Amino acid sequence: MSEYILYFVSFAFLHLRMHHQLIYVFLSLSSPVVSQNLVTDNVSVVEGEMAIISCRVKDNDDSVIQLLNPNRQTIYFRDMRPLKDARFQLVNFSENELRVSLSNVSLSDEGRYVCQLYTDPPQEAYADITVLIPPGNPIIEARDEVLSEGNETEMTCTAMSSKPAATIRWMKGDKELPGKPRVELTYDKMYTVTSRLTFTVSKEDDGVPVVCIVDHPAVKDFQAQKYLEVQYKPEVKIVVEFPQGLTREGENLELTCKAKGKPQPQRVSWVKVDDDVPSHAVITGADLYIENLNKSYNGTYRCMASNAVGESFDDYILYVYDAPTTTPKPTTATTTTTTIITTMSYPEANQVLLSIHIEFAFALLSDSRAGEGAPRTVDHAVIGGVVAVVVFAMLCLLIVLGRYFARHKGTYFTHEAKGADDAADADTAIINAEGGHTNSDEKKEYYI
Repeated sequence: MSEYILYFVSFAFLHLRMHHQLIYVFLSLSSPVVSQNLVTDNVSVVEGEMAIISCRVKDNDDSVIQLLNPNRQTIYFRDMRPLKDARFQLVNFSENELRVSLSNVSLSDEGRYVCQLYTDPPQEAYADITVLIPPGNPIIEARDEVLSEGNETEMTCTAMSSKPAATIRWMKGDKELPGKPRVELTYDKMYTVTSRLTFTVSKEDDGVPVVCIVDHPAVKDFQAQKYLEVQYKPEVKIVVEFPQGLTREGENLELTCKAKGKPQPQRVSWVKVDDDVPSHAVITGADLYIENLNKSYNGTYRCMASNAVGESFDDYILYVYDAPTTTPKPTTATTTTTTIITTMSYPEANQVLLSIHIEFAFALLSDSRAGEGAPRTVDHAVIGGVVAVVVFAMLCLLIVLGRYFARHKGTYFTHEAKGADDAADADTAIINAEGGHTNSDEKKEYYI
């Protein structure tokens, strides 16, 4: 009952206001009209959220402001709400603004709302409310779960039931790829967008994410992703384990075949291109061993590996060089110093003791071998040098002894004047000398 009374009061007030406006029209014929501006804004709101509608007036002369819904029903007349919908609430009312909120917006609320200002002539401004409906979770699908290197695959991404229609982008790793979109309008005036992506995969794509990104004004960072699983044929590489340098006759050769793929190759084989592998070659899994190389083994040795995707190989070209030639190394002689020590002493008893100590040593070095089992030889130059030193030492010794004997001729003892001490004169001494004249010619000599 109170609602009918409120509506009647509003109608009566409106009728009275219109009558007042008619009086104002007649009065304004003789006075200038003040310009009034009525403005509002369009509103975009996500379904379920709140929309704000604002009717604003500049230079208002106490004219009435009201808000109408798309069906031209009055929502608010000044600060009164004739409409029963309680989702509309007054936010602000003044001479210059009427601001109303609409909560829990639904798709049925979408449309054109009217702000009216009762002037002469009346003014209207329109606020379009657009309801945004985000799409459901994007769905990404792949035609092939397991991909093979070099094959083409297809993926699709779907964004369902959105308003407006969503936009779909594709990313593979950090690279954007173009898709082919298709938009469908459903019975409930919603949009379903499907994008199809086609590309060729490589082994580098294994484990790389493919991302479907959905762009829509109602949502941000809406995406789905799928990781690629790519199978690829083996990568084969031959590694030389021995020798590290040139391959020469008589040496051994050891090769290892390293193979990697997805799935991992289970079978690795060795062959010799255009020939047979040497009969005494040893093949153990991925290893090839050949001992005692010779030039008849020259050629191309191939390692092959395969899996479900395909087969790959790597080649090793064997060239056997001549065995290294042996050259004699320069002779190195080590000689010891020959020392000649001469010791001479002169005793008081006029005995001369001559001691000569000669010590010498020499070493004979063998010549470097030219090959295995070469005989050891003596350097004749070293022997000649040692002999020369010994001869020179002996000559020096002889010279020293000669000079010594030349200076010391000997000591003589005679008894001619023995007994002369008791003689009175020289004649008596001679007469009294032991042995007299008969022994005067007899002399003794002592030589040391």
